[in-house]
Amino acid sequence: MLFIIRFILILVSVILLTAYSLIYCAFSPRNPKNNYHFAILFSKMAWMFGLKVTYRVSEKAKANGAAVFIANHQNNYDMVTTTGSVLPGTVTIGKKSLIWVPFFGIIYWLTGNILINRDDKKSAKNTIQEVSKQMHEKNISVMIFPEGTRSRGRGLMPFKMGAFHTALQAGVNVIPTVVSNTHEQVKLNRWNNGEVIVEVLDPIDISQYKKREIRRLMDDSREIMLAKYKQLNEQVKRPDNNTDCCG
Repeated sequence: MLFIIRFILILVSVILLTAYSLIYCAFSPRNPKNNYHFAILFSKMAWMFGLKVTYRVSEKAKANGAAVFIANHQNNYDMVTTTGSVLPGTVTIGKKSLIWVPFFGIIYWLTGNILINRDDKKSAKNTIQEVSKQMHEKNISVMIFPEGTRSRGRGLMPFKMGAFHTALQAGVNVIPTVVSNTHEQVKLNRWNNGEVIVEVLDPIDISQYKKREIRRLMDDSREIMLAKYKQLNEQVKRPDNNTDCCG
């Protein structure tokens, strides 16, 4: 019964958010400022999944200005966990196919996020140049999932270079965002699905890296995130299996 109630509640909430986005963004569609507003709204849905999400945001990250945020990408629950860490003036870079996801795709496009064709290397390269230009012109930050795909319980996967190309080309710092492991944590028929910790770390100063040192920046960033990922997994309070709901 709890599963059915939650499913209906989540579906209705997403439909209402879609309708609201059409109204909210009507006069400024694709405005990057819209993204923060809707990211926070999505994060407010975490309780519907029985999750308690704890956010820790570095003061240095808040004061940094335009940056490339990198975050680990685990599963669909990122929509209600990672989203709460998004800072004002930040958009994400995602694959073009996201626009076809029912309801969510409309919101994702209207709120100014950047869609790329990952299969077209030339297009991706041009996107990096365009993103770097927009970051300076609009004073915005971007959030990128450097693993390039959802890990689905495989830990922190190898990184791709796009995020680090973007940071070095734009001349902005890299700010890691780490989410504790959520693989198989959520059971919609269980009242309490435990805690998730999301931590935005101090900026990585890219002035330490030359433009040809993309791989070193990438490796250093992954090492920092992996250490924090392991630390958060030790700190997080896992769900009590005795809180399953019958019916």
